[in-house]
Amino acid sequence: MIRITDRIALDEAEIDESFVRAAGPGGQNVNKVSTAVQLRFDVRGSPSLSDAVRARLERLAGKRLTREGVLVIVAQRHRTQQRNREDALERLVDLIREAAIPPTPRRPTRPTAASRKRRLDDKDRRSKTKTLRRGPREGE
Repeated sequence: MIRITDRIALDEAEIDESFVRAAGPGGQNVNKVSTAVQLRFDVRGSPSLSDAVRARLERLAGKRLTREGVLVIVAQRHRTQQRNREDALERLVDLIREAAIPPTPRRPTRPTAASRKRRLDDKDRRSKTKTLRRGPREGE
């Protein structure tokens, strides 16, 4: 079990890892060894997540989420398979932790008296400017 928060724990069987060849620096090693990790986690099918956390996680995942609701994280920053595995898992845990935090409700505020006065003064000034732009009326 992978501990995310005190209420959320993922079963390791829910996470699917596959290894692919990494792009970028690494010399000849890059062409021979599959060090990049492609971590897949089924967000919609996970029994470990509540509906609220699932919805926030889908929103946070963005383009990393497939149409089927599978979150795909590719880690290839490091030169070793093990460090890339740890990196991918850490990124998944961070994403779920962020989704587990409920949003703080917006507290409505009122404009200050000074800002209301400034707004009205600006409107008055603008109105006078536009009035001066008008030409003489027909018949006057």
